[in-house]
Amino acid sequence: MCERDDRPGTGRRDFLKATAWAGIGHGLDPGLSRIFDPERHLPEIVRGPGAARGRIRRVTILHTADIHGQLDSHDEFFWEGDRAVFRKRGGFATLRTMIESIRKESRGQVLLVDGGDTIQGSAVAALSEGRAIVPLINRLGYDLMLPGNWEVVYGKAAMMRDFRMYSAATVCANMFHDEGDGNRLLFPPYQIFNLGGVRIGFVGYNDPYTPTRQSPAYSRGIRFTLPEESLARYVALLKRRGCAVVCVLSHLGLTQQLHLANQDYARGVDYVLGGDTHERTREPLPGRFARVTEPGAFGSFLGRLDLVIEQGRIKEERYALLEVDPDRYAPDRAMGAMVTAAKAPYQPELSRVLGRTTTPLLRYYVIETPLDNLITDALFWRFKTDLVASNGFRFCPPLVPGPDGSAAITMEYLWSALPVDSNVKTAQVTGTQIKEWLERELENVFADEAAERFGGWFVRFQGMRITFRIKAPMGRRVQEVTIGGRPLEPDTVYSMLACERDGDPDSVLCRMKGVANPKTLDVRLHDVLVDYLARFSPVAPDIEGRAVALDAPARLLSQVEGTGYRFR
Repeated sequence: MCERDDRPGTGRRDFLKATAWAGIGHGLDPGLSRIFDPERHLPEIVRGPGAARGRIRRVTILHTADIHGQLDSHDEFFWEGDRAVFRKRGGFATLRTMIESIRKESRGQVLLVDGGDTIQGSAVAALSEGRAIVPLINRLGYDLMLPGNWEVVYGKAAMMRDFRMYSAATVCANMFHDEGDGNRLLFPPYQIFNLGGVRIGFVGYNDPYTPTRQSPAYSRGIRFTLPEESLARYVALLKRRGCAVVCVLSHLGLTQQLHLANQDYARGVDYVLGGDTHERTREPLPGRFARVTEPGAFGSFLGRLDLVIEQGRIKEERYALLEVDPDRYAPDRAMGAMVTAAKAPYQPELSRVLGRTTTPLLRYYVIETPLDNLITDALFWRFKTDLVASNGFRFCPPLVPGPDGSAAITMEYLWSALPVDSNVKTAQVTGTQIKEWLERELENVFADEAAERFGGWFVRFQGMRITFRIKAPMGRRVQEVTIGGRPLEPDTVYSMLACERDGDPDSVLCRMKGVANPKTLDVRLHDVLVDYLARFSPVAPDIEGRAVALDAPARLLSQVEGTGYRFR
């Protein structure tokens, strides 16, 4: 596997000495010095004799995940005082300035890693099949990249092409070529970096349930395995190679990452740097063997982990989730020019205004979201079926009305909301099938066993209302279902519509098996939304009780329970 002992722009000198620490926070961006002050947080070990003799090292790991191709500063959602608050965050030009400030502060002894879902989720990403995003990632200077569950969206060949274009190393231990004996990895399973004499090892894992969560055709030619099949072996190997710090870089979702950190096969792992569920850990969450972090989404946040290493052991740590704030960090002009150039071929179409919203559009809630209510409203209006369903997606930053009380919904925003412009598909289903499907979808989100939870949120719909209990056992969560205002009847046949999932058997609709009379229509999701907004703008979607948990708030923000963690 790749070892990087002499990276461009970094030295091999010992860098954690008293003079190095003393320089931090002086003459740098004032926001950085306020956020992280090692003189205050790690005083004893920094000023002790070990630092003076050069036995102590400092390493800094910066972590992003789930950028989803979002290149510009955008409205971002925060939960404060029991209500939603929005601020401008993110943008590659802002992120570039921030990262370079930290590199300067840390004397270049920094690793920048990404946990996947980078080349999907925006118009530029979709229309270029990820290619336009890669040079921008390279400009940020990443050291290590992991594929996420959406990296497969353009197919195996396109994913491999995009990853070969990265200047960063790549890592993933559980994606194999599904050919021959099926044991040939797509990417190196681990990577080792040497920072100032400290060896840091990474093992990578993508979500093994990717072929089920998404259209199966995206993953054609790829075989996935579970982390427990190989992690212990790679940890032992990294320890033998002299790694003082061992990290799992993963795209499994926070519940599964916490589960992994508590399993015997994770013994020897220090940190699980996670992604997938867009959670924001403000401090590492402890497991039996490792500590878990997740750095939010859309390039709005940067996870920063500073470690003090003495004689090959972690002695101190400091973690902060830093906000990528364009008011605090002046955008990097060169990066801004690159972003403008990447968007230029598509800009005339992307800037087209389709309609306006007078309520915030967002997807942060686990159960029901305003954005998906808008999408299913449009499909319900166009096709008049009994039931319309949409997958529980998480990508797409919020869109918030401005001072005039409205916000423009552009074609670019529609691509962020629906980065795969699928055909719609109809079928006939029975009440019994609907009930069983709802139970399975609830299990995917709220399973008692963390390892059985998918990373996605609950399915969204129009034409149906349900009540359920999260904490009830599988098969008994659903309490009441009505369609068209009438109770669900087990033997009644209902018409249902959802988006086509490429690669599914014809008899499957939105993961519901055995549907009757399936028909894929020559109508695409984008066209339906364009027509709906032209007819009904301005729109004002909100939470309206289509799915109600009797034992959780309507605006539930996380699957994670029992840890003290709160999304904010």
